[in-house]
Amino acid sequence: MTGKLIGRVDALPANHAADRADPGTTHSGSGASAQFWVRGGAVLAFALVFTVFAATSPLFLTLANLANIVQQSAVVGVLGLGLTAVLIGGGADPIKGGLDLSIAANMGLCAAVHAVALRAGAPATAAVGFALAAGVAVGALNAFAVLGLRILPLLATLTTMNLCAGLELVLTQNTSVPAASPLMAFLIDEGAFGIAHLATALLAVAAVLTVLVHNTPFGLRLRASGEHAQAARAAGLNVRGYVAASYLLGGLAAALAALASSALLSGSSPGAGENLLAVVASALLGVVFSRRMVPTMPGTLLAVLFIGVVGNGFQLDNVSSYWVNGVEGALILFVVATTALLRRRHLGTHAHD
Repeated sequence: MTGKLIGRVDALPANHAADRADPGTTHSGSGASAQFWVRGGAVLAFALVFTVFAATSPLFLTLANLANIVQQSAVVGVLGLGLTAVLIGGGADPIKGGLDLSIAANMGLCAAVHAVALRAGAPATAAVGFALAAGVAVGALNAFAVLGLRILPLLATLTTMNLCAGLELVLTQNTSVPAASPLMAFLIDEGAFGIAHLATALLAVAAVLTVLVHNTPFGLRLRASGEHAQAARAAGLNVRGYVAASYLLGGLAAALAALASSALLSGSSPGAGENLLAVVASALLGVVFSRRMVPTMPGTLLAVLFIGVVGNGFQLDNVSSYWVNGVEGALILFVVATTALLRRRHLGTHAHD
């Protein structure tokens, strides 16, 4: 009996129930046209930015620079993929849906744990294990706060963010802690075609999470728990368990990003929270690269690379890096406004006006 019920949930994205519940899918021609132009506009913007920077800097299109963009996007990219898992598992509601504001601070804590463990003489493998355990533990704390204590994700993860930042300061005394290990050296080293292993690692993590979230029964049920929670419960799924799993994935991603950050910075360095805006921007901007205007792993990867291209192009053209934050903020505003407009058009209501 349970197998039949789970099968019903597995079929949700392919039937009309998914279309009714999906805020990015509409039965009206105008709504479909709006989605088409939003997605097309995002791709056009990516191509336009790429073309402008290629024309203004002769170094932009070199293989070394393109590989550098991917490498420099590794930290934000892995964090963005982790946040995307939380968004998928928790749903699109901006208040009660999936959200993890602590993911960047969690990365800072994991990097501190890793560096301090190495400084204390722990083996490299043990230090990596401690970092992974710290990241997953913070994810479990978020899951407990949201699901066990029933605190709104916005408030729960904001509290966890401050907790992680405080623990990082306690461990590092607000100083940089150097870290060196064979893994750190390997990630920075160049592989085939002069591409750093760290860049390859980002693509590998994206590929694994894409398969897990979009091509396995687990991922299908995770999305059902976020998009169709009531139907998933009626079908016998443990919705709370899948939502908790999304926070654990976010915590694991934070730990992996910490290893990437440690490799780039040669240790733990204060200021991990500064990545939060870029992480949120990449996860939200990834929505416009998806067919149904929902969070996806490939969409987030494209958004991360788009933001990386903007930052790299500004650097090559000697434009102040402070403009990057402004661009990221504008992108967040654009995505939130666009998805809200499409949702209102789909529902045929102006309840939020």
